[in-house]
Amino acid sequence: MSGPEGASLPTSRRQQIIEVAAGLFAERGFHGVSIYDLGAAMGTSGAALYKHFASKDALLGAMLVDISERLLSEGQQRADAAAEEGPDVVLAALIAWHVEFALTHPALITVQLRDLASLSEEDRKTVRRLQRRYVELWVDAVSAAVGADEAHARSAAHAVFGMINSTPHSALLGRDDMAGQLQRMAHAALHACRS
Repeated sequence: MSGPEGASLPTSRRQQIIEVAAGLFAERGFHGVSIYDLGAAMGTSGAALYKHFASKDALLGAMLVDISERLLSEGQQRADAAAEEGPDVVLAALIAWHVEFALTHPALITVQLRDLASLSEEDRKTVRRLQRRYVELWVDAVSAAVGADEAHARSAAHAVFGMINSTPHSALLGRDDMAGQLQRMAHAALHACRS
């Protein structure tokens, strides 16, 4: 994130905790990491983390709700910004955004895929609601760009999410090469769904 002069803004302590926790959860699993492990990784005591999160469960909830909010918010902004250029550009913008997010935050992608079931019921409902809205954004874009019906557009969007979200395991190229390859593959897969 940058300030008005392009200067980097400091990351909040809360965000630092989320980033460190994401790395640990991705490596060991949510249940394999204690609040004391988190504190040690942050260079503080586990108890000090309670100033920011009521519990480890609350930390996971904040992490996964935040991911879902960011995907939806930025996806909507990029789709809106591309709308005047036509449906193909909207779809390309959504693909580029999801690829960028997955390559930038592989630990968050891993935690989201593996530990969703560990959320509280309330947080899980919030994440699912946000995810459904994000999927609908894609379904509309795929339908408009490739002429697919709703069912084909939805199944294709989910398939492409699976491909892009596999990057914590499949990103074997340099970042730019991997981004380009994923974007080309996503375009090809989505255009193949035309019904």
